Amino acid sequence: MKNAMIVLAMATIMIACQPAEDEVFFTEEGFEEVALQSDITSVQPMTGLVLWPSYNSTGKYAPVITLEFQYCLPCRVVTGKVDGVLQYDWSYLEDILDKMASRNHQAILRFRYEYPSNKDVDSEVPGATAVPQYIKDMPDYNETFSKNAGGDGPTYYADWTNAELQWFTKQFYTDFAARYNNDPRIAFIELGFGHWSEYHIYGTPLKLGTNFPSKEYQKEFLLHVDNVLDIPWAISIDAADNGYTPIVADKDLMALNFGLFDDSFMHEHHEIKQGDGYNERCWNSIGEDKRWQVGVCGGEVSYYTRNDQRNFLNPEGMYGWTWEAASAKYHITFMISNDAPGGIYGTVDRFREAGIAVGYSLRVLRCATNGSETRLSITNDGVAPLYRDAYFAIGDIKSEVSLKGLLPQDTLRISIPAGLSAPEELNVVCPHILPSQKIEFAADIVLNSK
Repeated sequence: MKNAMIVLAMATIMIACQPAEDEVFFTEEGFEEVALQSDITSVQPMTGLVLWPSYNSTGKYAPVITLEFQYCLPCRVVTGKVDGVLQYDWSYLEDILDKMASRNHQAILRFRYEYPSNKDVDSEVPGATAVPQYIKDMPDYNETFSKNAGGDGPTYYADWTNAELQWFTKQFYTDFAARYNNDPRIAFIELGFGHWSEYHIYGTPLKLGTNFPSKEYQKEFLLHVDNVLDIPWAISIDAADNGYTPIVADKDLMALNFGLFDDSFMHEHHEIKQGDGYNERCWNSIGEDKRWQVGVCGGEVSYYTRNDQRNFLNPEGMYGWTWEAASAKYHITFMISNDAPGGIYGTVDRFREAGIAVGYSLRVLRCATNGSETRLSITNDGVAPLYRDAYFAIGDIKSEVSLKGLLPQDTLRISIPAGLSAPEELNVVCPHILPSQKIEFAADIVLNSK
């Protein structure tokens, strides 16, 4: 990723179609325009509503989702450290990824240390951290504890005074990236610190450098992640809080290509005009209304009330606005909606419709070929760009110009070094989706009869 998104965005602007240039491009001697009809009928890869593996991902909703969400535990893959080298057993993660892929879904992963009340790490100790055991066994490692953190139950906190934990957290992402950067089973990574890795420890007194990493270490870590991780990654909108993080006040960090996730999306007071507006203020602060152009944006529909997830797909809206309007405003690519199937609005058809409404949506505006080269004009009808490389192709021959970073309503001219003998030969290839997945495109090109 690094600076690639910025470069691609500049390239898109440089080759954006001008009407006069468009005519020359498509009517040059030897080129004939091609009629093309195509529809987008499915939720596109790397977009849409998201379910947990344990709920509905294998049932009737499986065909209308492309993504599943999973918390992951570093302690499950790290078995120790020998002669300065971390020892791994990746079978835990491989099993998660293989099962998702078998359902034709990609993974959104979030590695975490703290999760109030949760017993996934230790069935006998609620709220145990997912810090690897070899670190917990060190004499200078001392976790702190909250009996009822923010009303969410018992919670242990990683010891950020410990140098080994600081080293490990960076090294883990180095090793993870080396193994999984180009693995099509993984779509996105969410990361952070604190409860659920959401950049807060509400209900527990904050002690930077003790129960939460220092601001200096956070900067070091985020710069490191941006350097090693090619998988699009996002952090919580709560990272806008200057009390916890240095991000908003640091121009180097704000220049990184991270995305954002909002884990209480569309709650009753989400917007400034609705009352408190904390969520919108966070989006405005850390997003600056342009974060979505370089980093994927998503999250989870609110659980503030037990009915929020069940009602947000109401075509008439919830709390004054519709899913389509909310996702367009924040340029949403994915949204965890695990309880929506339990509501009257969460039908399979509505899931498909709501999933198609988010992320990218490619459309071919013009097409011409001379038998050895095919030229296309492409636009993005969606609410967000693609965040990974994808290419229009004829058979196995693809354009050199990536669709990554094509912003909504922008237009891109591309050339494929192959003739188009039949419209159905045109397709989109992407090395970052599953072999069983397909990126669709729309087209409604009808040639005037002579």
